[in-house]
Amino acid sequence: MSGRLLMSGLLVFCVLFGAALWYFQIYAFYEEVEGVTEIEMAGDAIAVTEYQGIEATSSPLKLRACFQTSSAALPTETAPNATPLTAPYWFECFDAEQIARDLEDGNAMAILAAREESDGVDRYVALYPDGSGFMWRQLNEKFADQ
Repeated sequence: MSGRLLMSGLLVFCVLFGAALWYFQIYAFYEEVEGVTEIEMAGDAIAVTEYQGIEATSSPLKLRACFQTSSAALPTETAPNATPLTAPYWFECFDAEQIARDLEDGNAMAILAAREESDGVDRYVALYPDGSGFMWRQLNEKFADQ
């Protein structure tokens, strides 16, 4: 077998493997979630509209959601360590960098919606004065040192 044939085969394998890995990370495990009319936030059910979300059974950290709310029963206690995780580029309503800037600048309020929803994972919601809301999960202090 010539070295040129071996290298060509190895290169084709690497390209195919890379494409498959990219697909599995960005698309394969996500499921779109629609039709949600309420979310639980700090023990209370909050009515929402225009809910768009994605989630996966492969990891609790894959939850991202965008919604509108006009509920008067919103929690007022903020969560200082809320840091939204980025969403796949095709889930356009969730811009983690903009949400993080707005939380830092005080243009949005972060709420700890559910503590220890999964082992070492908390669920957070960012709310804007206009009723826009964004939801995600992130690791809590249990895994902070790891």
